[in-house]
Amino acid sequence: MNLLKKIENRQARVGVIGAGYVGLPLAVEFAKAGFDTTCFDVDPDRIESINRGRSQIQDVPSADVLRLKRDGLLRATGDFEELAQIDAISICVPTPLRKTKDPDVSYVVAAVEEIALRFSPGKLVVLESTTYPGTTDEILQPVLESSGLVCGKDFHLAFSPERVDPGNQQYNTSNTPKIIGGVTPRCTQVACALYGAAVEKVIPVSSTRAAEMVKLLENTFRAVNIGLANETALMCDRLGIDVWEVIDAAATKPFGFMPFYPGPGLGGHCIPIDPHYLSWKLRSLNYTARFIELAGEVNSSMPRYVVERLADLLNARRKPLNGSRVLVLGTSYKRDVSDTRESPALDIIKLLAQRGTLVAYHDPFVKSLDLGEVELESVRLTPQELSSADLTLIVADHSRFNYNSIVRNSQLVLDTRNATRNVRRGRDKIVLL
Repeated sequence: MNLLKKIENRQARVGVIGAGYVGLPLAVEFAKAGFDTTCFDVDPDRIESINRGRSQIQDVPSADVLRLKRDGLLRATGDFEELAQIDAISICVPTPLRKTKDPDVSYVVAAVEEIALRFSPGKLVVLESTTYPGTTDEILQPVLESSGLVCGKDFHLAFSPERVDPGNQQYNTSNTPKIIGGVTPRCTQVACALYGAAVEKVIPVSSTRAAEMVKLLENTFRAVNIGLANETALMCDRLGIDVWEVIDAAATKPFGFMPFYPGPGLGGHCIPIDPHYLSWKLRSLNYTARFIELAGEVNSSMPRYVVERLADLLNARRKPLNGSRVLVLGTSYKRDVSDTRESPALDIIKLLAQRGTLVAYHDPFVKSLDLGEVELESVRLTPQELSSADLTLIVADHSRFNYNSIVRNSQLVLDTRNATRNVRRGRDKIVLL
């Protein structure tokens, strides 16, 4: 039976390599669609958690994992020998940047080499990990074809960029349109059939490179526009203008303007990192992506700007950074999530600690932080904790925070997210980014 027929009849066995923020939600959707789904991971805790019916991912309810496990549709393993029995494999592993801003595709290479060791005709392999245009056909295809099989004839290969937005209550893996680009039209057809059975809408594009570029454009668009908003904040500070008022007023224009907002810096695995994949690739083609480089420069400077702004505020009260108490509210990279990857709060805390500041933090989603030289545990957010701090710094605008109470009990508040905009009493204590 060919793979298309197996997909149609829900007889195809699906494997997802990587059971993290991207992989587990995808595996759950495949299992919900009726596919026998196996998560492959190297983390024993993740494997045990899934096999006990528990989710370690905030956006995936444990009830779903438990039900699918009990129905025999979802399981996890660290035994990659089982890949030999899998018909369709999605690769959802990290693609970090090295310190030199070069893409690190070692996890992708390791995953595809595991597949190649157990490869056989008729399979589908889909890469979801964000990377530079050309990765699928330059790296994955040669490794898989080393078995003697021919892509598009003996097996199918495609790229489908993950579009996970942690904490988003409206859009998730099932209802976010899925971009799919195959090495050949037949590869695209088979991949669309698989994903179309699990998500609401699939959008085919002409090639793997086009699909890879789609993801980079999406996040470069955000990075560049946030960079513009951040630079606008810096300019407004020099001009003595409220940047939040300016953006809100500009947003009333019903055409030709889309509001982006400044903040303490970029965080998460995508927006601070993905544009650099594109920039790196283009440097190899003797082209400088100037917008990307400039936006990256502006965005990466924001944590230091926040610390300098904080120092000026304390200095105006005759308090040096060295020895002052600062309470940081929110250490995740965005509102209402536990993810601290690339969070600007981490850089801010390190910079403050280096200058002798006594830093404490509270985050209802992040119980502890290990920053190498600095290890902290989340303190209770009490009136006493707030009042004992010389300055309260809002970095992540969690909806659980009672901003009226925060302002009322704080001596001074530096709000980098305009989270206190609805607070009416005590506004003389608030300074916006």
